[in-house]
Amino acid sequence: MPKLALLLMLVMIAAGCAAEPPAPPQSQQSPPSSVVPDPPVAPEPDRPRARVPRAASGKYAVVRGSSPARRGRGPVVRYVVEVERGLPFDPRAFAAEVHRILNDVRGWARFRRVDRGPVPVRVALSSPRLTVRQCRPLHTRGRLSCWNGRRSVINALRWSRGVPHFDGDLAAYRGYLIGHEVGHGLGHRHRHCPAPGRLAPVMMQQSKSLGPCRPNPWPHPHRAEPDQRP
Repeated sequence: MPKLALLLMLVMIAAGCAAEPPAPPQSQQSPPSSVVPDPPVAPEPDRPRARVPRAASGKYAVVRGSSPARRGRGPVVRYVVEVERGLPFDPRAFAAEVHRILNDVRGWARFRRVDRGPVPVRVALSSPRLTVRQCRPLHTRGRLSCWNGRRSVINALRWSRGVPHFDGDLAAYRGYLIGHEVGHGLGHRHRHCPAPGRLAPVMMQQSKSLGPCRPNPWPHPHRAEPDQRP
């Protein structure tokens, strides 16, 4: 097989969530970010079927404020939440859901949300067009998400709609989406279905297919809450 054809095939395989891409220069890859003001009222939950435009402003706004890591043992990962301006989601509601997912005891670690860097992880809700731009050179086709550089690029289309094989459980799919892309940022690679009927590993490309596995949003699905003590 010619070398060029082999290279193109490998890129297409990686595009299931666009994992482990080479980080492009920050000046070319990252749109400017501003800060979302912190209004005094509590956010309302987003409607699960928001109408997501193909393109929004192309500019990220950092969600202001901070949220502490859950109690427990182990290191704390600092991270920032960004939302592309013009998307039909309350930025604070998105940040709150991301923080809840990341700090679930079944997750990877303990996470502290901040609104300024430097941070090793940025979780960015992005329109399909901005997702395509941020995930290059991988091919998301505007339908998938990715980890690229230090940013989990969350496709707003998938955040809003999920995928059919999660049987309408949008909360579970959102948990998988955040856990999977942030997992790449923590150094985890793709995994495969271990056996028919088993829970899919969170690092399996569940947005594409579950194969013979069952959907699973958590890195450690059997970890119990009572184990968490200060």
